Amino acid sequence: MPTISGNIGTSTLTCDYLNVFQFVKKYGNILSLDFSNVPSVVITGLPLIKEVLNHMEQNFVNRPVTLTREHISGKNGLIFSSGQTWKEQRRFALMTLRNFGLGRKSLEQRIQEEAHYLVQAIGEEKGQPFDPHFKINNAVSNIICTVTFGERFDYQDSQFQEMLKLLDEAICLETSRMCQLYNLFPWIMRYLPGPHQKVFENWENLKLFVSGKIDEHRRDWNPDEPRDFIDAFLTEMTKYPDKTTTSFNEENLICSTLDLFFAGTETTSTTLRWALLFMALYPEVQEKAQAEIDRVIGQGRQPNLADRESMPYTNAVVHEVQRMGNIIPLNVPREVTVDTTLSGFLLPKGTMILTNLTALHSDPEEWATPETFNPEHFLENGQFKRRESFLPFSMGKRACLGEQLARSELFIFITSLIQKFTFKPPLNEKLSLKSRVSLTLSPESHHICAVPRL
Repeated sequence: MPTISGNIGTSTLTCDYLNVFQFVKKYGNILSLDFSNVPSVVITGLPLIKEVLNHMEQNFVNRPVTLTREHISGKNGLIFSSGQTWKEQRRFALMTLRNFGLGRKSLEQRIQEEAHYLVQAIGEEKGQPFDPHFKINNAVSNIICTVTFGERFDYQDSQFQEMLKLLDEAICLETSRMCQLYNLFPWIMRYLPGPHQKVFENWENLKLFVSGKIDEHRRDWNPDEPRDFIDAFLTEMTKYPDKTTTSFNEENLICSTLDLFFAGTETTSTTLRWALLFMALYPEVQEKAQAEIDRVIGQGRQPNLADRESMPYTNAVVHEVQRMGNIIPLNVPREVTVDTTLSGFLLPKGTMILTNLTALHSDPEEWATPETFNPEHFLENGQFKRRESFLPFSMGKRACLGEQLARSELFIFITSLIQKFTFKPPLNEKLSLKSRVSLTLSPESHHICAVPRL
């Protein structure tokens, strides 16, 4: 590992983010580590995070790509691309999302419609214990699927359920020790069986699913009337006969579509699963939110985004779920593009940068009860209060491009669910807030009861 000038604590790390937290406490806000032999630096504290993600962002705008990830998608798509590819793909994705409803009433109506289907599906459980995982995944995924594929998928669609399970398995196994070993010894690991091979197989099957949807689109594609993201991308590809000068090619169409599918499914659905757990474990919070919902909306209509301004407590609950859920503890990594000095320390080109959202969202100087689920963190004199130290979507040019969509989904889905149900632990069972470490931090598999409200 390269030496970073200055007195920075150094450790070789193959453990989870909680261990990172302990090292930060011991060594300070700029901490160098090795992740699978990748020289890395963890940045802690809002001033330094703002410096990296806003003020000096041009030096930290790239994404590091592990050998595992390079095997899966190369340097294509939206999430792990850099340079021209990232600029072209992000600009196009933002424009296309807006063209197909982002920020408009039409997309809000799609979210409301899907929330209705989810309420129906959960109602069929009749208050008995059930695992909410894939019902929620399917519901959330359907929102981005209407934009990318131009269709939603029924909760009994066996092929789509299989795709959701492949995605869930892949993002869990990608953090396994065997994948770490692949990043270190690819010339050996590519010949050995293990979870890394399952990761590659699952992502390949997901890419084949997307390729199939692209083929379906080509059969009745009208360049003048794009129906969704895939149609719009196919049209964009026709503008560049020389594919060597652009990222608008078949591989990026597959990878960008899959990135939207992954990001538009996993993060929001994981947050919703945390929400139901917190409601079941903090019944007094659930009751207060339900009282506000009953007062502002009642039971006769669905929640809409305009209600948010009149519902500070429910809005605070949504934000507190994100703070406590902490689903991307060290943010999506960045890479130093040129040798850079930060707070007196030299960060060599190629160093991976991790911004410590865990510490930011649990700083006792920022949050009155950092380890406790407490919506009051986002309230002041009964009104909703924005917090500068709340960054679940990151910040800067590489902040989550679906932030507006995710905020809308979280408010409408959470409000719709606790409007119609009271979530409780199964009889004689104790729910846990233990997490499963994958590419996101998600709840362990569990069952919950959704008792219909009269």
